[in-house]
Amino acid sequence: MLSPPAIRCQHLLGMIALVLLTGCGEARPPLASVGPLHPWADADVAHGRQLVQDYGCVACHTVPGVRAPASRVGPTLDKMALRAYVGGVLANTPDNLLRWLLDPPAVDPRTTMPNVGLSVAEAQDIAAYLLTLH
Repeated sequence: MLSPPAIRCQHLLGMIALVLLTGCGEARPPLASVGPLHPWADADVAHGRQLVQDYGCVACHTVPGVRAPASRVGPTLDKMALRAYVGGVLANTPDNLLRWLLDPPAVDPRTTMPNVGLSVAEAQDIAAYLLTLH
């Protein structure tokens, strides 16, 4: 059994460790609104929803409004418009979402999300759909 001074010393060391660890972590800007829905006037939200199904995104992601078995491989894509980051690495802006969809491994070589060969128009449609998910 520890003596009272030893217990106080352990508590003090624990508090010091807690204070030091509080400052650790990734430096990220605060959460912010993503701004306008999307900048692509000709993007087709309904087509983007269909493409999410056609390209098999639901094999890894749970997507609200798209019928498929629940998946836990990739993150759920609900509330994409409210997220601070895309792929955990880019600020969530329409252009960054488009960049991510076009070639995820080019943005983050550690990602398991493949480049599925989307055209720019397809990526814009998917991005426009994802940005409607609140």
